[in-house]
Amino acid sequence: MCGIIGIFNNPKAEEQVKLALPLLKNRGRDGSGIAKINPASFLGHTLHALVNHVPQPITRVGTLAANCEIYNWRELADKYNFKVENDADLLLQFLDKRDVFGSEPAVYLSELDGVYSFAYIKGDKVILARDLLGVKPLWYSYVDGSLAIASEKKVLENLGYNLVKELNPRAILIYHLKLQTLNFIFRDFLTYLPEHQLGYGDLKQTTKKLLREAVKKRIPNQKFGLLFSGGVDSTFLAKCLQDLGQDFICYTAVLDTEGQPPQDLIWAQKAAAKLNLKLRIKKIKLEDLPGYLKEVITLIEDSNVVKVGVGLTFYLACELAKEDGCKVIFSGLGSEEIFAGYERHKNSPNINPECLSGLLKIYERDLYRDDVITMENNLELRLPFLDLKLVNFALKIPGEFKIKSSETKLILRDIALADGIDPKIAFRKKTAAQYGSKIDNALSKLAKLNGFVSKSAYLQTFYHPSNVKLGVLFSSGKDSTSAAYIMQQQNYELTCLITLKSKNNYSYMFQSAGTELVELQAQSMGIPILIQETKGVKEEELADLEEALHKAKEKYQIEGIVNGAIFSTYQRDRIEKICDRLQLKIFSPLWHKPQEQQMYYLVHQGFTVVITAVAADGLDESWLGREIDEKMIEELKRKNLNLAGEGGEFESLVLDAPLFNKKLEIIRFRKIMDGPHSGKLIIDEAVLKDK
Repeated sequence: MCGIIGIFNNPKAEEQVKLALPLLKNRGRDGSGIAKINPASFLGHTLHALVNHVPQPITRVGTLAANCEIYNWRELADKYNFKVENDADLLLQFLDKRDVFGSEPAVYLSELDGVYSFAYIKGDKVILARDLLGVKPLWYSYVDGSLAIASEKKVLENLGYNLVKELNPRAILIYHLKLQTLNFIFRDFLTYLPEHQLGYGDLKQTTKKLLREAVKKRIPNQKFGLLFSGGVDSTFLAKCLQDLGQDFICYTAVLDTEGQPPQDLIWAQKAAAKLNLKLRIKKIKLEDLPGYLKEVITLIEDSNVVKVGVGLTFYLACELAKEDGCKVIFSGLGSEEIFAGYERHKNSPNINPECLSGLLKIYERDLYRDDVITMENNLELRLPFLDLKLVNFALKIPGEFKIKSSETKLILRDIALADGIDPKIAFRKKTAAQYGSKIDNALSKLAKLNGFVSKSAYLQTFYHPSNVKLGVLFSSGKDSTSAAYIMQQQNYELTCLITLKSKNNYSYMFQSAGTELVELQAQSMGIPILIQETKGVKEEELADLEEALHKAKEKYQIEGIVNGAIFSTYQRDRIEKICDRLQLKIFSPLWHKPQEQQMYYLVHQGFTVVITAVAADGLDESWLGREIDEKMIEELKRKNLNLAGEGGEFESLVLDAPLFNKKLEIIRFRKIMDGPHSGKLIIDEAVLKDK
């Protein structure tokens, strides 16, 4: 991995690139360089050399600064008769020979087997691109015709850029140096259709072959290590590397505890003993964690509890690998997504769409964090489970071969078992790194010791900027409001509300009851609101949603969208596709949350919510205007209805919530029933009152 910095059409470009190179030194300690594109445009690079020592930026016909690992570079060099020194040199010649600024650059990029982010300049145009999943990072800022790019967000912020955005991996950015204009070309993402028709034996055989190839192509000539928890993912990688005759070290990091040791320590030691692996263990004491937290949270630029817990464990293990002189470290990240290893996969009636959804968001959730942590420790991260050939194949494995009863990742576990891995290890239940290491437990203790009500509140003391600026897809109801509240509690900025007012009471996407009060709710929260009308025609209403999100992005500079979907894949999948196309990150904090748990959460957190529409047997006019409380929840349970109304049984309106500065009071209302079990509460007048 390397570091990229570029400033275009800025009179201070050369000065800023020179200032940025030391900030990117952690990404490449083997050299640095600068290329002048024109008097107001400069490109810089820091080098982490693994194959030959080829300083960048490189110029032939065009000029390239790349952060790449192209595994088929030798094959491509032979195919096109290029004389190259390494993968970056291949990439430059590959781009030089093609019309990459034409309408189909994605076609050319699909020939590259590997991970990359790069800036390529030819003539008066600049092209920026990343690998499809987003393993390699790239950020940009475009203001008043000037473009700035860097491998890390913090670098651009240190140079004084405020509107810094992460380039969506599916977007290819093209910038015209003379016209100072920006446009994007979008690549299609992966698909889970059509599913494979092979038998289970053939599926296992092909999957194993692809797994082995994914590991083999990533083996470096330098010393390397493996992040190791003793679970099936890391143990399978260790066994595969061992079978390939490799010499490597396994690294495990845990909290130093009295009494029962962390599960990852127990299982890592068991697996290492079974396979005769070299294992190094980093134990950290509770009192030493705050110093590391300051380092890690600043590094990943995020105070999200899960990201910090995983990141801290990862950082500690990488420190050991750095001490040992490793240049590369392997990780099992991605296995859960392609083989269905999470609870949300178990709870989903459609396993492969759920896998695809996770892969769509993995660049925001995991990849940037892991990239900056490894780079800080002078390590390049290798992720065999995110090999694109493997991912493409695994997405099409029928769900029945991924989850059976309560067993997740069935096909991978069976492959591991056939490879000679101990059954107890092959079928060890999933334990997230922050729990298996007891780091999450330590964060809870530190938060309590320092007088904070939550881990999130404690972690925010180490990183004050908001994690991501969010637009809230807001319906006036309980789910969108509670989703927004959860994200705010996790240090995400609620920048605006976005409401689609549907003229169709039976819209597949948008709630209609209660939306007449969204302006009052926005006023109570002190958050601006953008309202878009829609006819509510199925599928056609998605164009109205896309228009609303585009307006919100332009007006409020939002970076992501939070929505209140719980189980509706119809809604969630369509929102995700639109957001990805608009380069907006996607957050669904209620997704697959147990409905009873969600309803009690509302009551216990002090939400005042009333029913505004009913459409189910067992619900009648008397339910309209009723407040959701514990008694109602128990009644809904007895009626055997979806407790959160996910099947359209009822709609709701939030009158008060922790987000509200004032509460809503309904003054005049009407109840209109169009059947014994179907009706709507019409609110004619409501006001805000002091709490």
